[in-house]
Amino acid sequence: MAKTIAVSDETYEMLKKVKAENESFSQVIQRSLKKRGKLSDLVGRGTLSKADWKRTKDEIREAEKLTRKKLETNFG
Repeated sequence: MAKTIAVSDETYEMLKKVKAENESFSQVIQRSLKKRGKLSDLVGRGTLSKADWKRTKDEIREAEKLTRKKLETNFG
């Protein structure tokens, strides 16, 4: 089952640059996590700045709130 996540424009562009022609974004993320450990480990390595990390976390939290609100409205 697929899940939707929010990433900053900068993060999206970074993923797009390392993505192989026939590779999905899920595969890019899996490959990166297998090589590097947890996503949070990328902070401070020049891959993801602390500001981007915080912004991404905030965007994810906001998306979760909106999803919960929609679910409560439709099914609650």
